[in-house]
Amino acid sequence: HLAAERGAVEDIELEEVVITGFRNIRCVESGGPEPGVGCAGRGIITAINFLEENGAYSDVDFVSYDVLGDVVCGGFAMPIREGKAQE
Repeated sequence: HLAAERGAVEDIELEEVVITGFRNIRCVESGGPEPGVGCAGRGIITAINFLEENGAYSDVDFVSYDVLGDVVCGGFAMPIREGKAQE
């Protein structure tokens, strides 16, 4: 909801959303749209693009995504289709 507060994802700095946890594992919670409003899949691709554009993947060995398992819209398949994730 930080992007909604700021007005756009471009107004957010990487350091504001990346938290370093146990054993230096970096974590990001991207959130999602209000229930019944928008497409969560679109939020996922927006979050991944933001992380890529701001260098979040530049020095990591492994990336894991934990996303909803149900497919309400086609948006959840977008990261896989665009080569940003593997099934």
